[in-house]
Amino acid sequence: MRKQKGFSLIELLIVVAIILIIAAIAIPNLLRSRIAANEASAVGSIRTINTSEITYASTYPDVGFAGLTALGGAGGTSAGAGLLDSVLGCAAGTCTKSGYSFNVATTGTAPISAYTVVGNPSNAQTGQRHFFSDQSGVIRYNSSAAATVTDSPLQ
Repeated sequence: MRKQKGFSLIELLIVVAIILIIAAIAIPNLLRSRIAANEASAVGSIRTINTSEITYASTYPDVGFAGLTALGGAGGTSAGAGLLDSVLGCAAGTCTKSGYSFNVATTGTAPISAYTVVGNPSNAQTGQRHFFSDQSGVIRYNSSAAATVTDSPLQ
């Protein structure tokens, strides 16, 4: 009788089944971790935008608060202060980072004394909470719709 080398078909199927079971357990946890990381990045981005708005209003008091385009740029002017990187301070006005879209809206005339910043997930796989902040610096969230000033603040 000849001794065969290698694994039998049953042994290979058992190994594949074990790998599939482990993957079925791990993939949902990975997706939840990714959503949590995107949401944490969105909160950090809104904090950065709030800080940039205060710095901009202090540097250019005759202008007041500004949109994302003016907060970005090369720096040195009120049209491009260089307070945000090219991802958050994009020229489009609505900027995307880590699966979230950010937009800043200003109200009033120069010097502009009020602004709102919103961060909304691009889809359900990138985030589940919508974020909002204004010149008060309080970041608020809503799990089902775009967040507003009446929603719960982050703790």
